Amino acid sequence: MKFLYPFFTLLLLCLMLQQGSAQPAYLLNIGVVDSLYSDILHESREIYVQLPENYDPGRDQKYPVVLVLDGEVLMDVVTTVYKNYYGGFLPEMVLVGISNSENRTRDLTISSIETRQGGAFTEESGEAENFTQFIAQELLPYLESKYPVTNYRTLIGHSFGGLFTVNTLVHHTELFDNYLAIDPSLDWDDQRILKEARASLGPERFAGRSLFLTLSGQLHMQDYSITIDNVMEDTSEYTLFPRSNIEFSQLGQDHGASALDLKWKFYPKDIHGTVPLPSMLDGLVGLFEWFQMEGTDKINHPDTPIEELVAIIRHREAKLEKHFGYFVPPYDEDLFNMLGYMYLDMGKPQKSHTIFQLNTEYYPNSANVYDALADFYVTQKDYANALLQVTKAFEISGDAYHQARMAELKEKVE
Repeated sequence: MKFLYPFFTLLLLCLMLQQGSAQPAYLLNIGVVDSLYSDILHESREIYVQLPENYDPGRDQKYPVVLVLDGEVLMDVVTTVYKNYYGGFLPEMVLVGISNSENRTRDLTISSIETRQGGAFTEESGEAENFTQFIAQELLPYLESKYPVTNYRTLIGHSFGGLFTVNTLVHHTELFDNYLAIDPSLDWDDQRILKEARASLGPERFAGRSLFLTLSGQLHMQDYSITIDNVMEDTSEYTLFPRSNIEFSQLGQDHGASALDLKWKFYPKDIHGTVPLPSMLDGLVGLFEWFQMEGTDKINHPDTPIEELVAIIRHREAKLEKHFGYFVPPYDEDLFNMLGYMYLDMGKPQKSHTIFQLNTEYYPNSANVYDALADFYVTQKDYANALLQVTKAFEISGDAYHQARMAELKEKVE
């Protein structure tokens, strides 16, 4: 019975992966199916690209990018989470799934082995470094040349993909800003990555990098008396997988030795095959916790002083620039406009004017923001300034609507 557990676990995993990759046609309803030929891998690799719903090529806007390993299986999961949480919890992003339906073990494992979990291991393995070079030298440049992505990146992987994710963090730290490792196989090759991570720790080694690490409740498939409270006391091969995960989390949380921002979560009711969904939700929201809006109660309150309102907006502007590493408007232009009209309805014209004016500062190339500011001036019967703003909008858009509105306002000014 010694080899039944690892063989059974491997069989289950293979079946899950086969089921997930057997019919990826659903991806056609999620994003664009693309591919590129890799000189490094000597093969074509399929990718799945989902652009933000509000993407407008005319605005020349770029977005952070999320790379999901096993994209043919996990792309729908990350897309579901993203569509429900972007805006207030997550920034608008470009989602990219990388297919690992073929040569998965070869590409995602970090060393070549001949035995695993007490039995012979015959799959080709240990080419993670090669696959990393494909991502760094071919895939990322390809995405940056063809899609509206910035260099702010998040990498997500599950199981062997989680092992690859942690390995990338440890050995190619600069490639990504955020790492989400879901139930990763950190037991691989006698905890090789754990040992390498321990040797590479330094006070600033992972500064500016974040890792969300998760563990499923499948701690020991033959002994249900093993729990999260006593699993570290077990020294058998059966618990090496969860123990490796816990050891890595403890290593990463040693803030005296590492600047890594690490969050760890255990899912006692999930198994290896179900843990990706809750991990995606908690992981993405946790990695982007800093993105969440603050002061919304004060923004919504009619009596908040204008100075405090502007301070909240400027604080968010500075916070986003600090994390992204480049300037990002604190709110979407449509949200600014909604606030401007809201303050008008509240009978707070000064606040309304401030918000509309800020919108033109943050989005100077948008005809819409000048048209909205014109609306404000119309409510104040200041038709001269309304005409000035609509003229700016027309210069950007060349739209017949703005041209007609200019004519109407000219009559009122005259």
